[in-house]
Amino acid sequence: MVCAAYALRDPAFSTSATLVLVLLVVVAATSGQRVAAVLAAASGGLGFDYFLTQPYHSFVIYEPEDVEVTVLLVVIGAIVAEVTTWGLRQQERLHRTERHRANLARFFSPRRVDELMEVDTPLSVARYQPAAVLFVDMVGFTAYCSTLAPDAVIAMLRKLMTLLSASVFSHEGTIDKFLGDGLLAVFGAPVPGPRDATNAARCALDMLASIDRWHEHDHRPGDDPIQVAVGIHYGDVVQGDIGSDKQLELTVLGDTVNIASRVEGRCRSLDAAVLVTDAVVDALRSEGSDGLAARFADQGRHLLRGRAEPIHLYGMKRSDVPVGGMTRA
Repeated sequence: MVCAAYALRDPAFSTSATLVLVLLVVVAATSGQRVAAVLAAASGGLGFDYFLTQPYHSFVIYEPEDVEVTVLLVVIGAIVAEVTTWGLRQQERLHRTERHRANLARFFSPRRVDELMEVDTPLSVARYQPAAVLFVDMVGFTAYCSTLAPDAVIAMLRKLMTLLSASVFSHEGTIDKFLGDGLLAVFGAPVPGPRDATNAARCALDMLASIDRWHEHDHRPGDDPIQVAVGIHYGDVVQGDIGSDKQLELTVLGDTVNIASRVEGRCRSLDAAVLVTDAVVDALRSEGSDGLAARFADQGRHLLRGRAEPIHLYGMKRSDVPVGGMTRA
């Protein structure tokens, strides 16, 4: 401040002195110390006022008669501090929004991300809602990978998850979680739609078709084909955050999820590529997808693990899957 005051008497130093004072105020404001910024401006004003009213090297007790400079600098300091902190808050809000969008993009399709960014109700609010739950798992994963190097196993799984994820996103689904050699997808959560069961069934067929195309183009002759099994159930799910204070995960829970998992596990014994429950078939018909519902053959009633009553299942064998999947209606 002494240098700044001398600068007013010596114009050769006026520019650098002004920059010093402004820098002090901005640094204080940028660090979030608005009070410090105001004090820096005030001390600068007092310094200017003192050295303008006293002779060089004079240290007489200061009694300022002209405080306009001091007041002006205090006001400037307050304005700079407020504007700077407002800018920092806006920048942090933008960063939070970008992080939130990037996190949603891991589990939702681009269109669904745009929708969720506009939703006022937090996704973490626990709720009941109907949804179609899809489990997909690679058939014979252990045997297939037993002769592969670790890096080859990871590369294969990455490609597999990429294909499965693309099918989920292209049919307006949500990836709830990855399960090693498979995944859990939900259609209808967090935002219910008018064709959730239809989207889930079409997604299953698209998964099978995309993996067949992958094997046809990328695998060497003689390689065992990669195959997946899909199970789907439709019903109410509980959506909310679970975990600890250090790590939370948005997920779906409930009987519908458990049944879908059991249905996928029954694909092997029934030699089916896709198995769905009677609740899915009923939902398909209510959504106007009667042709799609008719493609699933009646497999009878089966008692699934953990269930007291048998559940009616409908399935589709790999040979019955339409070439190229099914086009959207």
